[in-house]
Amino acid sequence: MNTPLMMGAVAYAPKVVTIWEGFKEYFRRHDFEFDYILYSNYERQVEAQFNGSIALAWNSPLAWVRAERMARARGQEVAALAMRDSDCDLTSVLVTRTGPLVTLEQLKGKTIGFGAIDSPQAHLIPLDLLRQHGMLAGRDYTARRFDVLGGKHGDHIGGERDAALALMAGEIDAAWMIDSNHMAFSREGLLPAGATAIMARTAPFDHCNFTVSPGAPAAQIARFGELLLAMSWDDPEVRPLLELEGLKTWLPGRVSGYDALVRAVDDERFYDAEGKILAADYRY
Repeated sequence: MNTPLMMGAVAYAPKVVTIWEGFKEYFRRHDFEFDYILYSNYERQVEAQFNGSIALAWNSPLAWVRAERMARARGQEVAALAMRDSDCDLTSVLVTRTGPLVTLEQLKGKTIGFGAIDSPQAHLIPLDLLRQHGMLAGRDYTARRFDVLGGKHGDHIGGERDAALALMAGEIDAAWMIDSNHMAFSREGLLPAGATAIMARTAPFDHCNFTVSPGAPAAQIARFGELLLAMSWDDPEVRPLLELEGLKTWLPGRVSGYDALVRAVDDERFYDAEGKILAADYRY
């Protein structure tokens, strides 16, 4: 049997096993040997991209930033091979209870809720937006972080859900969440109809990508990408996997949607230029 192409993924929910087992069978049906290793957090996964354990990783945007920095510091390169259609041009929203608070200026002196410390969409990028408007945590407002499952980079959305609950309980004055979660919480009734308003919205940003490790076998990576992009929503064996992974089609990878996150990583001193972790209270 040929040596399988090894991929890393983070086990942020039980469905992850179902997803990648299904992908393994899909690739095998096309005579391509593929296997995966599950990691408990993205930091370990990114580090594994540099010790030969995995040829590519299904990375969060924050994991991409770290991998790119670690590679550059070593004189190496990583590449964004592919991403979901649902990874492109996302936004996060700042939600308040319907009432007198309608501008960012009015949040001065108030308490704003954020997701986990390592969540791009509910912590780092929102901090960047507020900073661009001249508002700094600890000076202009109190930041209350809802840390859930550190190291998962906000994939589990638990911190955003907890922030939404705290908002409705009157414990905080506003809460950040990705737009799709705002809609989901509204459908669930967690945020009752008419009870909340959107005060601010980030510029569009991108989410996850398949990150190719330095020195990965080029021919296998090319075939993996070819088969991945060929996955069709109309294929009854493939559609359940795409549904579980939250996409309709795979797209070629791009890195143009990470600028705000890169800026936030520097401003918040989360990683240094070599990808070393600087955030002192980050537990994973």
